[in-house]
Amino acid sequence: MKRLYLTVVALLSMTMTFAGNENGMGNMDANAPAETTMETNADSIASYDISYNLRRLGETLGLTLDQMSSVEALNRTFRSDLMNAANANEADRKAMLDGAVAKDIRCMGYVLTPEQLGKYKTLINTTLANRGIER
Repeated sequence: MKRLYLTVVALLSMTMTFAGNENGMGNMDANAPAETTMETNADSIASYDISYNLRRLGETLGLTLDQMSSVEALNRTFRSDLMNAANANEADRKAMLDGAVAKDIRCMGYVLTPEQLGKYKTLINTTLANRGIER
């Protein structure tokens, strides 16, 4: 049974890899058409969707059950603020992003201990940097 399961997983993985190559995911052709502004804008908006595994965040920060429910609610608010910033025009985007991050950290300060908040700040700043979002 275990072999059958592993075989099916391997076949699905290979199928997805080959399908991705046929759709141009690995195509570095010099004659390929340039991206449109709409595709570039969609990519930048997608980078603002900060969704992470709250259970793993809870384990990393050592959260209690009460803290987990509060962090989950604050995460929903933070994600909506980031999406508002992503959809804003270029001139307002940075101010809205800075405001959203400052608001999130301020609210988390009421829920987390100082040690947890320090870890959280590091995680948020690293996540934003990895997504290519400049503050």
